[in-house]
Amino acid sequence: MPQTTKLNKLLISLCFVVAFIIQDTIKAQIVIGQPNLGFSQACASDSFNTYSATFVFSPTTALNTSNQFTVELSDADGDFSNAEIIYTSSAGSITTSPATVDFSIPETTAGENYRIRIKSSAPAATSTPSVSFAAYYKLQDSPFTINNLVSTGAFCTGGSYLLTIDNPGTGNNDSPLNYPSLTFNWFKETSPTTSVFVAEGSSLLVDEEGTYFVETNYGSCTSNSFSNRVTISEVNTSGEADVTIASSLGNPYCPEQGLTTLTTVGGNSYQWFKDGVEIPDATNQMYQTNESGIFSVQVDLGECSAFGSIDLVSELFYSEINVAEVNQILVDETLMVEVTTDAISPEFTWYYNDNLIVGATENVYEATELGDYSVVITETAGCNGSRTYDFVVERGLEPFPDVANIPNVISPNGDLINDTWVIPLQYTSGTNTEVKILNEQGKVVFQTLDYQNNWPEVDLNLSSVNQVFYYIITPVEGNVKKGSITIIK
Repeated sequence: MPQTTKLNKLLISLCFVVAFIIQDTIKAQIVIGQPNLGFSQACASDSFNTYSATFVFSPTTALNTSNQFTVELSDADGDFSNAEIIYTSSAGSITTSPATVDFSIPETTAGENYRIRIKSSAPAATSTPSVSFAAYYKLQDSPFTINNLVSTGAFCTGGSYLLTIDNPGTGNNDSPLNYPSLTFNWFKETSPTTSVFVAEGSSLLVDEEGTYFVETNYGSCTSNSFSNRVTISEVNTSGEADVTIASSLGNPYCPEQGLTTLTTVGGNSYQWFKDGVEIPDATNQMYQTNESGIFSVQVDLGECSAFGSIDLVSELFYSEINVAEVNQILVDETLMVEVTTDAISPEFTWYYNDNLIVGATENVYEATELGDYSVVITETAGCNGSRTYDFVVERGLEPFPDVANIPNVISPNGDLINDTWVIPLQYTSGTNTEVKILNEQGKVVFQTLDYQNNWPEVDLNLSSVNQVFYYIITPVEGNVKKGSITIIK
């Protein structure tokens, strides 16, 4: 065989091998489309942190069984130089297109221009980045206090007043200062519903009158991480400002919880008073007490001063009952009793004629028997105090009994027997019957078209032992009834 023929065969074989390699390489490549976000912004917290994205890829046959898809998160400026993987699929778990994946954002996320992209491992491919989106993880998402919850502050002309976020604050205050990565924006109110940005930081030096508050900076994400409002006023030299006093346990407060801390605005020196009398050695910004009374404080602000007071009340929890002390029920009727309270973890104990009603442990009870009842409300946390309500259930009188005849004698002596003039149902309320009663001189002393079986309602100032009145009953059909009524003392 000539040498050229062998060379040609070798070249042809080599071409087939190269073509096969190229075809196999092409087959092992995929293209991943831009991820489509299932959200407009990611405002995450410990109670919610799940977001989705959908992407397409082709061809699906090019995926290796070991392939894994990952979701990468850029930095707050959309840069992937230090991208963070926030999702990785199990090997070979995603084989069809389009595909949707769920992921969570890291707790360090805070910015307005994040993006994600999708990557595959076998074969390796990377999508174009998604559109930009705002993303914040709200580490703290509850109201917090500033200025020790004192709602006012004052500064002398030419001076200033420092507002700070409380840490740890008072009571149940969840201070955002416990989360070092958070930042804060201060605002000044321009109306009851509008405000303007003033400055950033954990404190604000105020030299203008107005109402101020601060919010944790979660960008365009809404949150509940905001402070109370504080109104700052400017006081002329040698003038005096009115300021508020805050009670750490509230007002009224529960003495069983211990001492409540009274706090006023910041100043150079302080003097506290109770009921107008100076309290010795009470010369700090805060004063503790477990008493009731009018507490006031004089604050030296430098070239001016401030004064405030609080009518402090120590008492147990609030509660009320929906029935009177004495209640009447008719035969076959019951009395539904309900107690409402703001006690913490309350317990309810019911008694009938001084005996414990077994099984009655709710705030409602249906009284079916006549007698003496009581309910004890016990606060099992906080105050650990109790309140008791007593009430009586008596037999009541039927206001419209079915009587056959018009009576001519009544004895209004308060014994609940024949105390009022009770007439047949055909002449009482709802029948539009005119009922008229006259005295011995013929003067009308009572007249109605809606008789309630309630005459006499007031003392008649009788001039004789058995005084006589006269009645005229005129039904709609005109069958008039007349007669006399003798009042027996």
